[in-house]
Amino acid sequence: MLLKRVLLLLIVVFIVMLGLLATGSQFYTDWLWFDSLDLQQVFWTMLLWERAVPAAVWLLFALFFFVNLRLAKNAAMQLLWRNPQLAQMVKPVHVNGIFIGASVALGFLFAAGTSLFAFQAAKFFHAVPFGINDPIFGRDVGFYMFELPFYQFILNLGIAFVVPAVLVCAAIYGSSGHIQLRGFEVAGSKHALLHVSILAALFVLLRAVGYYFDVFDLMFASGGAVYGPGYTDVQIRIWVLRILAGIAVLSGLVLLVGGRKRITRFAVVVGVWFLFSILGGGIVPGLVQSWMVEPNEFSREEPYIAYHIDMTRQAFGLDSFQTREFSGSQELNWNLIEDHWATIENIRLWDPRPLLLTYGQLQEMRLYYRFLDADIGRYTINGEYRQVLLAARELDVTRIQNRTWINEHLQYTHGYGAVMSPVNEASRQGLPEFWISDIPPRSRIDLTIDVPQIYFGERTNQYVIVNTRADEFDYPKGDQNAFYRYTGDDGVVINSLLRRAAYALRFGTSRILLSSEISSESRVLYNRNIQQRVRNIAPFLRFDNDPYLVVNDGRLYWIMDAYTTSDRFPYSQPYRGWGNYVRNSVKVVIDAYHGTVDFYQVQQDPLLETYASIFPDLFKDWNDMDPGLQEHIRYPEDLLAIQAQMYGTYHMQNTRVFYNREDVWTFANEVYSNREQPVVPYYVITQLPGKDRQEMILMLPFTPISRANMVAWLAARSDAPHYGEVFVYSFPKDTLTLGPAQIEARIDQDSEISQLLSLWGQRGSQVIRGNLLVLPIADGLLYVEPLYLQSEQSGMPQLQRVIVAHGDDLVMAETLELALWELFEGDIPEDLVDRTDIESDVVREPLRLDVADLPLRAQELYEEASEALRRGDFAGFGDAWYELEQVLMQWTESMQ
Repeated sequence: MLLKRVLLLLIVVFIVMLGLLATGSQFYTDWLWFDSLDLQQVFWTMLLWERAVPAAVWLLFALFFFVNLRLAKNAAMQLLWRNPQLAQMVKPVHVNGIFIGASVALGFLFAAGTSLFAFQAAKFFHAVPFGINDPIFGRDVGFYMFELPFYQFILNLGIAFVVPAVLVCAAIYGSSGHIQLRGFEVAGSKHALLHVSILAALFVLLRAVGYYFDVFDLMFASGGAVYGPGYTDVQIRIWVLRILAGIAVLSGLVLLVGGRKRITRFAVVVGVWFLFSILGGGIVPGLVQSWMVEPNEFSREEPYIAYHIDMTRQAFGLDSFQTREFSGSQELNWNLIEDHWATIENIRLWDPRPLLLTYGQLQEMRLYYRFLDADIGRYTINGEYRQVLLAARELDVTRIQNRTWINEHLQYTHGYGAVMSPVNEASRQGLPEFWISDIPPRSRIDLTIDVPQIYFGERTNQYVIVNTRADEFDYPKGDQNAFYRYTGDDGVVINSLLRRAAYALRFGTSRILLSSEISSESRVLYNRNIQQRVRNIAPFLRFDNDPYLVVNDGRLYWIMDAYTTSDRFPYSQPYRGWGNYVRNSVKVVIDAYHGTVDFYQVQQDPLLETYASIFPDLFKDWNDMDPGLQEHIRYPEDLLAIQAQMYGTYHMQNTRVFYNREDVWTFANEVYSNREQPVVPYYVITQLPGKDRQEMILMLPFTPISRANMVAWLAARSDAPHYGEVFVYSFPKDTLTLGPAQIEARIDQDSEISQLLSLWGQRGSQVIRGNLLVLPIADGLLYVEPLYLQSEQSGMPQLQRVIVAHGDDLVMAETLELALWELFEGDIPEDLVDRTDIESDVVREPLRLDVADLPLRAQELYEEASEALRRGDFAGFGDAWYELEQVLMQWTESMQ
């Protein structure tokens, strides 16, 4: 029996030691990681708040509970004397020790969950005012974001302190006979009655404070005409809560000074309290809402609707949107097209989704390389401002054939290089024209990648150890491989047995401790996934889902947008999953080689300034960013999508129009890959109306709800010095401007296009309809949609046609330039002939055959086109299809 107990004890000790070692290794390696990034202040500040708040709660609760138990000690002792069996179990001399143990244990349980509120305490003590007051109480928004949640946290702690104390003490006094109930009177020792009365009064007074805070919580009421307090809340519920607070205070006073009749008197007050809670909390507000508000809802709610509109617009930054008129009716011609040729040559014909498949087929090179995303950017290439698509060639260790520990963590450590192609160029085979490609990277432009190794990216999920005795795989080189040794700044040197043991525990492998490949110069790189990396540093920020790659001075960088969000902005309508306050206040730059992470503040934001006060070494000024990187920041798609969704309703600032929802806008619809979907914001390089230069904007067209015509379009500027400006261009209400869905319908109704799409859809090929882009040119609109063809054999989408529409005209051609020429019937410029090689493809004489031979020749050409399509011979398909068009045209003429 003794042996079993000893073994059990040893097992428990072993488990506890393992837990302590695992916790200790996690703490130690986290500190080493922050230290390697020179962010020790961030680590210690987060640790201080996460530990200090629970520790303070633990200490205060234990002290409060122990003092109350100590005050009831005499009653507890009498209880022991009256119960010999209980006295045998609990010796009187041990009572103080039991009190201390119970207080410490309960304090630990109550403090365990308070670390979640630690950061709220930090924000309270570093709060920065917003300078915006709520329209009901005149309180600064900072009161609702920083102060009120902290006060409510303290209030809940106070209630959590008092309730167990009053219950335990009342049980001790009642069991020992120190307090007795005689009918509606209470009798007992003065000490016991006073003690319990003070605790009960403290609970009731805390509830009174809760009613006071509930008044301010009405700023987030959601049951009225709008989000925030309405007529009934302001005129009735606020006063009900204040009266309830007064009744609660009166109840507390009765408990303190009510004498032996305190129970009776307290019961009377509580009865009034309960009755008023029912009447004032539900019945009276319901009657007022039904009889006074709903019959005249708009007139009653109008001022509160105005408050709601104004505060929502401020919370989402909609108040800074600039509105402009845009007719969209100017008839374009070839001269205007030539005048805006910089816009034309940056029209995005390659959508990232099909392009990514093509990148994968042409440039992944090996099974273990992978392109995760194609990012849109802009560069000055050979003196021209061009929009490009850029993708990082990352390493996916899950696709390595021989997945050993050494291969996954010591040898295959990094991705290699990137590919870049212009958004509007394709080869005669319908493939992207690469400006940067291959391994090692080759460049056809005045932009090079000198440091192609990618140690930090979107797929770098595993830890790696560099500078070991095993050379790292760099890139494939014919039948051989090139090798490499990391010379960057990141990583923790594992030059001691303690560090090796700590990382062995952290990553759950003894190989780090035992491997002879690891030397005193080796470094461990972890938290390499850039999303995980930034979240570990700043978990209080919300990060964009689409970090984008940038080439600057021959190096690769990731830029990520970070947002400050809150659900505590008074009167502001929440957006699902984001709260009711959003700012894109931070741009994060991550070096893909060194792993350095820099947070740059790009706009004034009191919430971010509060964070910066808590972490003074974390955020840098926008002007400290490398000017080369500044040129590549862009307005985030996620933010504009949220703002546009809100603006669709909150552009209506007239309260009656808003109340009736008379002019709600929504995202336009398009057909993408044969499925209808909302248009998502897209980047274009264009010249905004009234502006004198080309710039990159993020654009989104609006349509009225349940209608397809276009009513407005948004343009968010990305280029300095106008970054962050958003324009709303509204179309005249007395004219009809075609929306993307209406253009899509015209495409479907075009017989020539329909025939081609039907033919393409046969024999295992998939037609992919790309994004329909609405593009402002001068004061008119141009609609452009690319068509891709993906054969079953290759799985590689190829750009085959471009559809262009303007006004009542719609054409399809092999290239954008040809489609524009055909649409506007302009003379073919020399440079257009050179770029598209159209002399042999377009300007050729139509074939003339005998009418009797036309059906047979049409059948032959159809079979030739189908066979070419099956082989993936798109050039042969194009020739056969062109001749088939000529045959059909001749047949049509002969039948007239």
